[in-house]
Amino acid sequence: MVSTHHKESQGLPCAPSDLNYVEEIVNRSGTSFGRGMKILPPIKRDGMYAIYAFCRLVDDIADGDIPLDDPAFVLEGWKERIAALYQGHTEDALDRVLHAAIEQFGLQQDDFIAVIEGMKMDCGAPIIAPDEATLDLYCDRVASAVGRLSVRIFGTPEPEGNELAYHLGRALQLTNILRDVAEDASRGRLYLPTELLQRYGVPADPTEALYAVGLEGLCRIIAGRAEDHFRKAYAVMARCPAATVRPARIMAASYRVTLAALRRRGWSNPEAPLRVCSVWKKLSMLLAAFGVSL
Repeated sequence: MVSTHHKESQGLPCAPSDLNYVEEIVNRSGTSFGRGMKILPPIKRDGMYAIYAFCRLVDDIADGDIPLDDPAFVLEGWKERIAALYQGHTEDALDRVLHAAIEQFGLQQDDFIAVIEGMKMDCGAPIIAPDEATLDLYCDRVASAVGRLSVRIFGTPEPEGNELAYHLGRALQLTNILRDVAEDASRGRLYLPTELLQRYGVPADPTEALYAVGLEGLCRIIAGRAEDHFRKAYAVMARCPAATVRPARIMAASYRVTLAALRRRGWSNPEAPLRVCSVWKKLSMLLAAFGVSL
């Protein structure tokens, strides 16, 4: 009988050229994600690379980084591609690694489809002042669904894994929205909910919203929601074996630094540069997620 540790040390049962292809997608993105996932055993790292590569490709389609006449149609094709994987049909290196990850970790088809649906929400007409329910659905699709895939690879026990994905996904996505208010406005997007815009007298026009007096109070409400989701995520992690939530702790610690910096800066001038805490403080927070102190 092969031990679990031995299996994890071997990586996914895929051709090295396929694994290298997927890793190259991760590396080309220039994100720190790849370095962060190196803490994982090879088999889990391979699985996370496959999920990230999938997310990177569909996100590039939705953002228009790949010139296409009809991005939404191409994303619909991705639904068929994912469905084929669950029937055992693969066409390229990414398909083969994704299929191996699905088989190894029991990844759910509905979660892949949710991610694609989230990307479709960013296709066509830009999102401007969604209602609260639509904003929450968007956060679930583009963030929490990715979390539900990830916790299965991490080995987080059920049902805590899905609960963690729910709260941490929303915490991260709300932080992104608060960080990117100005950048999104330059693209004609405004993810802040219409109910709060009306309450604080902020125009639903993305550019005008940036200079509205009420934007500060509105964003502090969203920041409070994000912090509440962080607290609930940490409470879930406290109930789980440490090794199964270690990557989630690192992600949470990193984003919480950004949220704290946003709250210090405020949103009276959302185009102002964000001054995050010192590298040493950030490093200490990340190490603290591992139980290590400087």
